[in-house]
Amino acid sequence: MYEFAVTPAVTQIRRRGVTITEVDPGSLGAELELEPGDRVVKVNGRLVRDYLDFRFHTGGETELILDVLKRGGEEWEVEIVRGEGEDFGLQFENIAPRQCANECLFCFCKGNPPDARPALFFRDEDVRLSFLYGNYTTLSSITEDEMNRVVEQRLTPQYVSVHATDLKVRAYLLGVDEKRADISDKLRRMMDAGIEIHAQVVLCPGINDGEVLRRTVEDLAAEYPRVRSVAVVPLGLTRYNTDERLTPVTPEWCRQIIREVGALQRDLKKRLGTNFAFLGDEIYLRADVDVPGRRHYGDYPQIEDGVGMVRSFREEFGRLLKQVEKKGVRDAAGLRGTVLTGKLFAPVLTDLVGRLNESSGTRLKVVAVENRYFGEEIVVAGLMTGQCVEALKGELEGEFVVIPKTAHKSDEPVMLDGTRLDELEQKIGMPVRALDLEGLAELVCGG
Repeated sequence: MYEFAVTPAVTQIRRRGVTITEVDPGSLGAELELEPGDRVVKVNGRLVRDYLDFRFHTGGETELILDVLKRGGEEWEVEIVRGEGEDFGLQFENIAPRQCANECLFCFCKGNPPDARPALFFRDEDVRLSFLYGNYTTLSSITEDEMNRVVEQRLTPQYVSVHATDLKVRAYLLGVDEKRADISDKLRRMMDAGIEIHAQVVLCPGINDGEVLRRTVEDLAAEYPRVRSVAVVPLGLTRYNTDERLTPVTPEWCRQIIREVGALQRDLKKRLGTNFAFLGDEIYLRADVDVPGRRHYGDYPQIEDGVGMVRSFREEFGRLLKQVEKKGVRDAAGLRGTVLTGKLFAPVLTDLVGRLNESSGTRLKVVAVENRYFGEEIVVAGLMTGQCVEALKGELEGEFVVIPKTAHKSDEPVMLDGTRLDELEQKIGMPVRALDLEGLAELVCGG
């Protein structure tokens, strides 16, 4: 099957077609009497594997024939003439991700507690999710069918975990042989087709740093602008990943990486007009070095990988402070609560929230969360759990607690350890609000 093309990763068999989950009232789909539970199997004779296929096969077409398998088992052939750009008003089932068949040395899934939710052990390796959400793929097991699809449907950009251009090192990191580790032809085929590449290096001390990292950055920079950027992010080790081949990240190592990559950035800036290789914020924070200014990051090409997120947050928080000073706030002086964040970001947030308190009269307290679930080496805010928050019960002040919006599922109020927000509220005896910066602004400014 398409989604599970590598034999070791096959876990389920998908039915043909893509299931409709919602039909907007009054839409073209409603006029065609399509219903939730119906499956679109073909468009103009072409097989449909998911909603990306449906979007591609129907895009720009005004005359269409849909092969539909009704939820009751009846097969329909629906002929359609629609206006140019007219929307079907259909929502479809989520993509079932293709699983990864690598055995990456540093895979975060290996660092989960044994009793973690099953979903946390799922390792995706899917070019569709790379295009849609910026998920990284190694391309080590991409099939010809997938490659053709990326090119034909122009699924650009693609986010690729390169880690090292030295094949021996890359094969070692991915747990595969050198033949499978070599993706140079695949990358070139994508780039020749106009697919933009954003690369990632998960940096493991003593393995792909130093000269290996320098060569990796230079090799990728040689393909600029087809390879648009490289994110260099540090290895994350939990207390459950005890592989002796991996070395924990230290402040001294981070400072060394900043010096080495900084020299590369200066040279690349002269040659290419861009820093090209960007360090993850965690490296600066662990090194106790200020993150670079806004201009350093350009258009923030890898912000979803934690590259430039602190600088962007500072800029946005500055706008919030100006908003507070300009329009005033409603009942802000009575706003008292605790804002939780990771140990690494706590000093930054404490400074910013202190300025907010001075400007608005709010009484918000920032508390750094020690990660008791994954271990003390995990210091980022988005990986805090209900257990971590519950352990801080005695330090929580005010009428509510704020946790990062990223600390629970996007579609369900459940944290990584399975704790629901309503359960957490009962345990700590306080309302819990999962907010991003925009949500915090609404809280302070009254919407």
